[in-house]
Amino acid sequence: MPHFRRVARLHWGVALALLSVVTACRGREVPSITPIPAPAPAPTPPAPPTPRADERPAPATLDAAALPLAPQGGPLPGSPSSFAPIVREVRTSVVSVFAAIREVTGMQYGFNGTQERMSLGRGTGFLIAENGEILTNNHVIQGAARIEVQLDDGRRYPAEVLGRDERLDVALLRVKAPGVPLHPARLGDSDRLSVGDWVMAMGNPYGLTQSVTAGIVSAVGRTGHELHLGDDNFGNLLQTDASINPGNSGGPLLNLAGEVVGINVAVHRAAQGVGFAIPINMARTVVPQLRQYGRVRRSWLGVSIAAVRDNMVDWMHLPDVRGALVQDVEPGSPAALADIRSGDVIRRFDGQEITDSTQLPWLASSAGIGHRSRVELIRRGTVATVEVTLAAMPDRAGALLPGRPGMVPIPDPSGP
Repeated sequence: MPHFRRVARLHWGVALALLSVVTACRGREVPSITPIPAPAPAPTPPAPPTPRADERPAPATLDAAALPLAPQGGPLPGSPSSFAPIVREVRTSVVSVFAAIREVTGMQYGFNGTQERMSLGRGTGFLIAENGEILTNNHVIQGAARIEVQLDDGRRYPAEVLGRDERLDVALLRVKAPGVPLHPARLGDSDRLSVGDWVMAMGNPYGLTQSVTAGIVSAVGRTGHELHLGDDNFGNLLQTDASINPGNSGGPLLNLAGEVVGINVAVHRAAQGVGFAIPINMARTVVPQLRQYGRVRRSWLGVSIAAVRDNMVDWMHLPDVRGALVQDVEPGSPAALADIRSGDVIRRFDGQEITDSTQLPWLASSAGIGHRSRVELIRRGTVATVEVTLAAMPDRAGALLPGRPGMVPIPDPSGP
């Protein structure tokens, strides 16, 4: 019995303690964390009564004139509002060139012998003199038995070849059009072109005469290495994104002054919007010789060259990769007589720096027969300067576009 009384007292003690705690808390604020209550939903307005069919308004018509228009950007700063004035000025100088080419093929179906057929090639050219002289590409008239030129007004006249140069891929023609006034194009300065300059290409793509495309100069001085032309061919081509298509060969590339700054010559086989043109400054240097001799009489240094590679810089004691590495020197050549040796790196030619090896062939070949040139070179880490008297270049075939991978002349759109 005493044991149950102790348990009962314990229970009453616990109850009284809890009661005192509750009483003490009633007069104080007890902090609590409660979620933020969501706002009460707005009362839903009553739906308007549905009008009867005869009371419904007609649907509103869309007024196109009331629509806001996006702001017009306008021409880029420095760009013409229209190319039309330039086209009107130059189009009478641009001609179509038709070349009847005799092709000899083998007989088919087991018969012996050969057969001939005539195919008609087509390209573009432009007048450079009032006497009817025309510049175009050599590959447009290569192997032609007969050449005709069509003027802007549609009249056709026979043309003769005054001279041609395979290596630069230019040809000089002359058309005789008695009593017809001829309007030569103005030639510009291709050395003043910069990447981003506006240019236009005029020609006869796919036989569509007097077509014009516009774009910009994408690059200048495209070298033989970049275009896979090899070191014995001239680089320095202009690159443009103005559309160049079959039939544009030989047509002019024009600046915003309406001056010819290039001759459209090639497209890239695997690219879109990548065309190439011969700088007009290169072409105009050979015109006098084409007119006088029918070909170009070039000067000659007598070396075969290669590019300087990164891994050559250290062991050849070079400051950088600029220059042309001499691979071989032809015995008896001007280079041999001046003691230029295999392994030399030519850095300057007549004061002009050689940044890429493909610059040297053009500089050496255009300096002039008998010209004394100063050649700065590095030999085993030592800089030396020699004087070379250039000779006449031997007659050797060498085309600007010899069918290397990637680069092709602009094809002729017409078939046999």
